[in-house]
Amino acid sequence: MTERSFDVEGMSCAHCKAAVEEVLNALSAVERANADFERGAVEVRYDESQVMASDIENAVQQAGYTLAA
Repeated sequence: MTERSFDVEGMSCAHCKAAVEEVLNALSAVERANADFERGAVEVRYDESQVMASDIENAVQQAGYTLAA
């Protein structure tokens, strides 16, 4: 398992946090996602052999946010 932090742009409240966590936790190879809107980041624990960073980025975009470059 890989644990990685991603910077997320646009999160500003608890609803934002929940939206990002929901889409990431829906990915089958994600064990855990914990977003922090105050820091603008999400910690994700996932199986890197089944999920790529681009999958995480796409899920975050589906929730209406973007990963910071």
